[in-house]
Amino acid sequence: MPAEYQFPYDLRHLVYFLEVARRLHFRKAAEALNVAQPALSRQIAHLEEALGAKLFARTRRRVELTPAGRAFAARIEPVLRSLNAAGRELRSLAAGETGHVRVAFTGLAMATVLPDILREFNRRYPGIRLELNEMPTSAQLAALQVGELGCGFFHPNTSGAPSPGIRTHMLLRERNGILLPAGHALGKKKLLRLRDLAAVPFVLFPRANNPGFYDRIIAACSQAGVTPKIVEEVWPRANGIGLVRAGIGVTFITPSEAGPLPKDVVFHALTGHAPESRLVLGWKQPPAPDPALAAFLDAAMGGGKK
Repeated sequence: MPAEYQFPYDLRHLVYFLEVARRLHFRKAAEALNVAQPALSRQIAHLEEALGAKLFARTRRRVELTPAGRAFAARIEPVLRSLNAAGRELRSLAAGETGHVRVAFTGLAMATVLPDILREFNRRYPGIRLELNEMPTSAQLAALQVGELGCGFFHPNTSGAPSPGIRTHMLLRERNGILLPAGHALGKKKLLRLRDLAAVPFVLFPRANNPGFYDRIIAACSQAGVTPKIVEEVWPRANGIGLVRAGIGVTFITPSEAGPLPKDVVFHALTGHAPESRLVLGWKQPPAPDPALAAFLDAAMGGGKK
């Protein structure tokens, strides 16, 4: 054992010393510690010998701390208090009551299932700190693979098969509609189909950020006989909504995302072919799951929508 970790006394000696220092009475301290008074006196004497200093000045009538004893008590009390707290903290950590989880999300998650999940999780586990980061799907998958994230809310790939080493749980599947500038001529149609948008400019996002959803958009347009005219690719989704507000083009959005929109845009459902948004909760399952992460996954899978 390294020399800096070698001590000529043990934890029991420190506990005994501190109890006598608090009570300044050997008999009362012995009773509180449930040890015989002669045994307590021997342990204190052993500690004084190990330290090379008298800790108590004893007479027939009273016990007092020496200057060395007062200094030692000031050092030892916070150490013992810290050790006691460490045990409670570790038990809370092992039980999933405290800890830290890094969570990533896309705009779809924050606009749909995530607020309810966060509300319920914070109610059940107020001691666990969540670090939230908005990331595109591709960045989330890369971060999960190298262990930089505990879990993420993202769009699965086109086939729906999980990425290698990543487990997923489906939270949301919803058909997209179209977000139009307020006053757009197509907003007056009772039934709007993708083929009605053949000549309309689209605002999308870089395919590399979310290839699964991007490919579902292209596939739906192809089935409708439309080649989308993409004029801008931006991320995150809020920037796309801003470009629609500016009259640059239209974009796809789910009904769940359409509630809190500004007045200068309008949502219109699509009839017939429409791309589907899918949202999954994904995580890389280690051999020994982090209790705080396990608690969040449990809350998220119980609080999400199917």
